[in-house]
Amino acid sequence: MLSSSAAQTGGIVLLTVVAIAYGGTFLLRVATAKVPTNDLQRSFFRAGHAHAGVLVILGLVATLYVDLAGVDGILRSLTGLILLAAILMPAGFFLSVIGRDPQRPNALFALIWLGALSLTVGVIAAGVGLLTV
Repeated sequence: MLSSSAAQTGGIVLLTVVAIAYGGTFLLRVATAKVPTNDLQRSFFRAGHAHAGVLVILGLVATLYVDLAGVDGILRSLTGLILLAAILMPAGFFLSVIGRDPQRPNALFALIWLGALSLTVGVIAAGVGLLTV
């Protein structure tokens, strides 16, 4: 049976899908030239939206597996870093190219790498936790 904390996490994360869907409407406005953007911004906005959707799903699945398998302790906690990556990476993609006609990403590009680190640690923790129960 699913623990109450995993159910609560799942409920909260599922509600964030509304924000991701709203981001999709933003991308439609970008694609139809209703929002002025350059090529860099279009690429980063697409990547941010895609990473948000995929990482939220991955975070939900990992949370479910780890909870149902009974993984405890630090490995269970570190699995939550997958959901942190679902925030950091898209934020990096979007925020690093804000402004009028940026020619390269700004310093917030570092959020993408921080998210990648978070994702890596979270996935390793979930995998090791599942293999050792």
